Amino acid sequence: MTASGLTIPALVDQACLIVHGPDQPGIVSHVSAVITRNQGNITALDQYSTDPHGGDFFQRIVFHRDNLGGAMEDIQADLAETLAPYGMSWSINDRSQPKRMAVLASKEDHCLLDLLWRHRRGELPVTISMVISNHTTTADDVRSFGVPFFHVPSQKGPDKSRSEAEILRLLKGNVDFVVLARYMQIISDDFLDRLAVPVINIHHSFLPAFIGAEPYRRAWERGVKLIGATAHYVTGELDEGPIIEQDTVRVTHADSVADLRQRGAEVERSVLSRAVTWHAQDRVIRNGNHTIVF
Repeated sequence: MTASGLTIPALVDQACLIVHGPDQPGIVSHVSAVITRNQGNITALDQYSTDPHGGDFFQRIVFHRDNLGGAMEDIQADLAETLAPYGMSWSINDRSQPKRMAVLASKEDHCLLDLLWRHRRGELPVTISMVISNHTTTADDVRSFGVPFFHVPSQKGPDKSRSEAEILRLLKGNVDFVVLARYMQIISDDFLDRLAVPVINIHHSFLPAFIGAEPYRRAWERGVKLIGATAHYVTGELDEGPIIEQDTVRVTHADSVADLRQRGAEVERSVLSRAVTWHAQDRVIRNGNHTIVF
């Protein structure tokens, strides 16, 4: 039960198994057999194949097993032995241990505060380790949610190494993934390599249109009839990472730039919260520059 009165489903003794590899006969049977002989009960199963003849196979299974913690080592050993001959990669997570998330933010607070609010209501299956911002404008709001706030000013110019080093010091070993909630700084390849956890960004346009600064003004100037938002994983290529979720909203000739910003902010919040939730639930599997979202 949360402070808002919402009941959060118990995830004790539940595991989520992700399997990915070359599609071939027998994979579903072998994976299911591993769970069965380790006394697990499958409660949810999703799978997808790009092509049954030599394509890629993706599977997500949620299962229950009494005393999962005590059995996890045996289950992992069985998976490794069973799936290795088929060239399959896999990962398994104990769902009773929510992923640790950190948020990087700047002055605009709508996405940041939405994540904090949803987390307090029990709608985001994560723990929020900290919020790091290059401005102090949201410090009091963040701390009112009981979340640690750290101010790391951005360096002027292209060299961000000093500020990135401080952010890495705070994050390293303390988070499982990071969310850029309208963090208006470019992340370097070196930062991503050293951080070594997934980073999710919300882009204030329906990529690939209107990349860069002032997207809503440029959209208004172009006379668009749809605006939108895109949540994607961050890679070394600016705004080119695998897309997790997108959405749009219709606008008209009567909408001003301010109207577009307001309506765009609403889409950004909902798109980002869905992407964060799906990632936290292990519903997103990356495949090159694509994602499979179960």
